[in-house]
Amino acid sequence: MPRAKLLLLVSQVYVPDPAAVGQYMAAAAEEMAGRGWQVRVLTSDRGYENPGTCFPRNEIVNGVRITRLPFSSLGKRTLWHRLAGQVAFCLQAVALGLLGPKPALLLVTTSPPMASLVGVMLGWLRRIPVAWWVMDINPDQALATGAANPGGLAVRVFDACNRQLLRRAQAIIVLDRFMAARMARKEPTAAARIQVVPPWPLESRLDRVAHAANPFRRDHGLAGKFVVMYSGNHSPVHPLTTLLGAAMELTDDPRIVFFFIGGGAGKREIDELIREHAPPNIRSLPYQPLDQIRYSLSAADLHVVSMGPEMVGIVHPCKFYGAMALAKPIIYLGPEESHVGEMIRSAGCGWRIDHGDVAGMVELLRALVAMPATELDAIGAKGRAVIESTMGEPILLPKFCELIQGEW
Repeated sequence: MPRAKLLLLVSQVYVPDPAAVGQYMAAAAEEMAGRGWQVRVLTSDRGYENPGTCFPRNEIVNGVRITRLPFSSLGKRTLWHRLAGQVAFCLQAVALGLLGPKPALLLVTTSPPMASLVGVMLGWLRRIPVAWWVMDINPDQALATGAANPGGLAVRVFDACNRQLLRRAQAIIVLDRFMAARMARKEPTAAARIQVVPPWPLESRLDRVAHAANPFRRDHGLAGKFVVMYSGNHSPVHPLTTLLGAAMELTDDPRIVFFFIGGGAGKREIDELIREHAPPNIRSLPYQPLDQIRYSLSAADLHVVSMGPEMVGIVHPCKFYGAMALAKPIIYLGPEESHVGEMIRSAGCGWRIDHGDVAGMVELLRALVAMPATELDAIGAKGRAVIESTMGEPILLPKFCELIQGEW
């Protein structure tokens, strides 16, 4: 009997870490294992957000062999901590990827951002096909936020690695048409190999829980409250200043509570505001355990998705799909000419506000609190209908796996 083909998957983040990238990689790995592939994952042995969280070095979960590498996540306290962990991870991933049976396929993502180097090195040294799952684009993101110098050596080397992988990769999977256009501009010869597969909602963890039966609402005293929630990575690329400004304007309205759940550099803005002003309507929580996410997300009456105007085609806010899957209405803080802007407009599942329009946000929130629950539910249901018809995990996950399988 022939041995199953080996898929080597490289991602700094993997479950049980709650970061979204790791959850998507796990879904793909387990689906490929279910299709008869032998799947091996190289990932970090520490939490991405909290390096004090340790995971088993070696285990097999749902048919996937997981090897977790030491010194691969040193936390996000400073840029240097992040870079050191990323470099250590990439070096170890290349070394381990050179050992053992030859993979039939290498799948790399953009976690860490410099994983393109792993794809280039292993693809060249082992002469194996590479698929690249692009979930955000760097150094473009660092340049857009002003965190990097366009002429810097690191930026030029980084970009050269990306262009090399664009030339070598057998399949390049991006999340929306804006990202596809940006990658094609980087390397026109790659345009025919770029495929758009939006990220599906992680529905296995997203069963909607009614407010009356939700322990999260009970534990946080939310009976009778209208909950506005931002849940996920608090990054400078997802600015929340407008939402915070609106929350401060609404401190005298006891009906509304704002929850900021997750981590990231942008979380400092929220936590410092809470320490300085102690607003009664703003609450901050860390990432919730994976087995509790359905309760925290279901507790919201309204979800907020944010993207900076300069980030179109560079990042893609995946939390948007979770809110749609839960049939929750959405406020999108960001430019109309973007993937989420197009989805909000076509599906009618929420509203869009420009960054800086605090007055508009306050006015909209006051109107939504006064809106009958049945009307809000109907708007949320429109998003759920889109997920069920075209964008659910049962549709997009097989499409993704068939795409990468079909290339070899």
